[in-house]
Amino acid sequence: MIVCIAEKPSVARDIAAVLGATKRKDGYIEGNGYCVTWTYGHLCSLKEPHDYDSSLKAWRMGDIPIIPEKFGIKVMEDEGVKKQFAVIEKLFNEADEIVNCGDAGQEGEVIQRWVMQCAKCRKPVKRLWISSLTEEAIREGFNNLYDASKFDSLYAAGCARAIGDWLLGINATRLYTIKFANGKGVLSVGRVQTPTLALVVKRQKEIENFVPQPYWELKTLYRDVTFSVKQGRFDKKEDAEKALSEIEGKPFEVTSVETKDGKESCPKLFDLTSLQVECNKRFGYSAEQTLKIIQSLYEKKLTTYPRVDTTFLPNDIYPKVPQILAGITPYKKFTEPLMGKKLRKQTSVFNDKKVTDHHAIIPTGKFFNNFTPEEKWVYDLVTRRFIAAFYPDCKVANTVVEGKSADVEFRVSGKVILEPGWRVLFPNDKNDKKDDGDAVLPPFEKGESGPHSPSLAEKMTQPPKYYTEASLLRAMETAGKTVEDDELRDLMKENGIGRPSTRAAIIETLFKRNYIVRDKKRILATQTGIELIDTIENELLKSATLTGMWEKKMRDIEHGTYSMETFMGELKDMVREVTSAVKASKGKAIISSQEAPPKK
Repeated sequence: MIVCIAEKPSVARDIAAVLGATKRKDGYIEGNGYCVTWTYGHLCSLKEPHDYDSSLKAWRMGDIPIIPEKFGIKVMEDEGVKKQFAVIEKLFNEADEIVNCGDAGQEGEVIQRWVMQCAKCRKPVKRLWISSLTEEAIREGFNNLYDASKFDSLYAAGCARAIGDWLLGINATRLYTIKFANGKGVLSVGRVQTPTLALVVKRQKEIENFVPQPYWELKTLYRDVTFSVKQGRFDKKEDAEKALSEIEGKPFEVTSVETKDGKESCPKLFDLTSLQVECNKRFGYSAEQTLKIIQSLYEKKLTTYPRVDTTFLPNDIYPKVPQILAGITPYKKFTEPLMGKKLRKQTSVFNDKKVTDHHAIIPTGKFFNNFTPEEKWVYDLVTRRFIAAFYPDCKVANTVVEGKSADVEFRVSGKVILEPGWRVLFPNDKNDKKDDGDAVLPPFEKGESGPHSPSLAEKMTQPPKYYTEASLLRAMETAGKTVEDDELRDLMKENGIGRPSTRAAIIETLFKRNYIVRDKKRILATQTGIELIDTIENELLKSATLTGMWEKKMRDIEHGTYSMETFMGELKDMVREVTSAVKASKGKAIISSQEAPPKK
């Protein structure tokens, strides 16, 4: 008998249907030589401090740092969990072989392996690794099962992440609560949540401490087109007024007209973070909402695996594209012009080197009209991006007109779309960043001149903008660095803080702990959040850059290029360093709105 263990009942039902297992039992589905069972999220977890030593249930400064010699796993304290675990344990004992059908990612690997470890599974294990839940994908996956050992480094990275979060979270939270909460609450500190909160607090302080400075803009209206002074803004009023006086009453002359034909490539396919960013901008969805929506679309077999951090596809997807396009029938208007032709294949879309475990989020080619309204909007975003990848570039004419009055030089630029190409999929798309809003210009000729109307406006410099969920996700992805360029952002992903699958949960955790609040789209730090970051003097705990470096090391463990033992040694040294620093700190007590800590 082969036992397959999926991550949730709905996925188990899909797998069982493909395998021909049809008999419903208590906690599993049986038939055709298979038993298909399931977990539902984390059935097992790392042991808590008091599981190693009952005296550690109370929080005492003298017990910190808490660093177990060996980390253990336990079944969660829940009757439903214990019942399902007993079913799994019994099936494992009776099995000839196990197939791990957990989510094909780091977290899915950890969830299933911890269950196997707690169940003392000694049977041979295979791994199902698929990117969608369609019948074809499941069947193909079972025809190409991997040996479980292929994913040992993925499991090691997942364990390193979980243990790292445990070590820092348990010790730092107890340290700061005992030292600074004044007995009035819990001050939660974490490996990813604290640097994320620090980003919000830092930005907020920059805004609050910002001192506006005046500057002056000189523009002129010629033939109903506004030209801006070429040198940019004036920092001194007298310089601006002098330039204005020089051109008043003088004619304006066009000195240069330059038009270049250009191309604009289609937007990149979605990874999870870029999808969360886009949905926050367009629809105001939180990162957690978007994750739930795209996860639901995945489970409905409409889109591929969502918890991904790449915007590329592997080359082996290319032959499947015509079938995918043919299946998304509501978009026939856009797919029909592509059918029967050799489809475009760009390196900005297909690149094996940029794909590891999973590829970008795309439609599966299956279509069932069972959407919620929110799912419909998100599906539409994913699908249009995918179709656009096979359309021609958008052809534009970029025009730059320069002119002068007296010796003051002016400039204006404009753009005309000659052939829309992929833009036909995004009519009137104000959210498309490629649409820079340049005006469509009338024809100008070099040497022409005439009257103009100059104007001088005093303006004030503006502070940075508060984070929105979209911009905070981007900041987490780039460890707090402002990066607009897509290619550069891709290079920085390995040093981002958190993973695409966890960033939404981290932001939600900060909301739940009342460290940040929503003000329409803006994210604001609360007084408690600000005080907590001010109290944390150790940069190791709140630096997005340093945390990003740790994330990179965990990725290296996943890729087999860094030792988990080395990483664990560094982690333990860091915890000891943080402990010493906090114990020696002279900071003031702060108040948290969280629950009271355990009594001594």
